[in-house]
Amino acid sequence: MVRSPDPIDCVRRGFRLDVSRDVAVGADVAAEALRDTRTWTAWSPTVTGVESDDRYVREGTTGRVRVAGVWVPFRVTDFNGRRWAWDVARIPATGHRVEAYAGSDDRCRVVIEVPLVAAGYVPVCELALDRFARLVERPAAEGV
Repeated sequence: MVRSPDPIDCVRRGFRLDVSRDVAVGADVAAEALRDTRTWTAWSPTVTGVESDDRYVREGTTGRVRVAGVWVPFRVTDFNGRRWAWDVARIPATGHRVEAYAGSDDRCRVVIEVPLVAAGYVPVCELALDRFARLVERPAAEGV
């Protein structure tokens, strides 16, 4: 696996771990891509299919994701525009958020919040963040 030159951080915050990485796009661009259910299979190593009536998640969005070949239901439980969290198969799962840098239109921090009991999932989140960065940075580099 080729790692990005941008460091990935993992910080404990109470009963969760925040796995984060800088990406070279503005916070609004990153937040939109993170909310877009059509991009999940491109950056998530575990999600291989998504079905939802909402293309962009919001609080209350429901649907199902295919994980390890099995379709399981999901529901977005918390949403504020640049942060969302969900339950997968009725189990609280990861949170996702984007943090803007003051005075920067072309760089932000993307964070995946992992429940402490799922600490073994951190390497998967690191890979997801690398894939997410490549996904959102490529169109910006190509002028799309």
